Amino acid sequence: MNNLGFPALVTESLAKQIAENLGAAIIEGRLKVNERLPTEEELARQFGVSRPTIREALKRLAAQKLVLSRRGPSGGTFVNKPSIEEVGFTLATYSTLLVSMGEFGLGEIAQARAELERICARLAAANREDGHLAIMNAELQAQRSAAISDVDFCASDVRFHRALVDATGNSFLRFLMYAVIEAVQPAANLLSWRFRERQAIAAFHERIVEGVTRRDGEAATAAMAQLAEYLAAKYEEAHEWRRNKAPEPQA
Repeated sequence: MNNLGFPALVTESLAKQIAENLGAAIIEGRLKVNERLPTEEELARQFGVSRPTIREALKRLAAQKLVLSRRGPSGGTFVNKPSIEEVGFTLATYSTLLVSMGEFGLGEIAQARAELERICARLAAANREDGHLAIMNAELQAQRSAAISDVDFCASDVRFHRALVDATGNSFLRFLMYAVIEAVQPAANLLSWRFRERQAIAAFHERIVEGVTRRDGEAATAAMAQLAEYLAAKYEEAHEWRRNKAPEPQA
């Protein structure tokens, strides 16, 4: 064992094991947020490996947002506290990748989104602030414009739902919804935009805002459920269209 209590290493991917050991020390609290890690030389001595191996391990941790490097006389590698946005961006990136690879079906996406956003609508009605209403109403006004492009409408749709989630006042729910709002929803919009009626979407959004404004959780939740049902039907239309459009396999 060494100074920080790391277990002995085996020959498989030393950099990976070192990164896992350091990551575990961070998660378990043996290394605290903003604490400076030992130098590369010290870590190399503790683990009995070369400095390039330590450098590779630290790169792995930096990619996970668990550490960051600072330059200067007081610089070094420090334990990082990633923000919701930082971790959420990574989550959204992988979610987009999995959607594009067909790991999640549109039906699954619609079902999960419907359940989660009903919770968001109810909590937003209870906890919203004037600033959240201002954002949702601004997006609603943009969505009603006949001049708005399909791309801009989809972007406004994302901002509207982001504001709704923010209005819940629940940071953990906001994190959970990051992949839905920032990744899955845009991907679903991209697949189904030709079947959705923009004014219908705006009408559902208007009912949601009305319920949230009145702090009527039941009305906001009902409007969200109606939107989810509408979107599920459009996703099914998009799926059917794509299936019929796919070329027949050649013999």
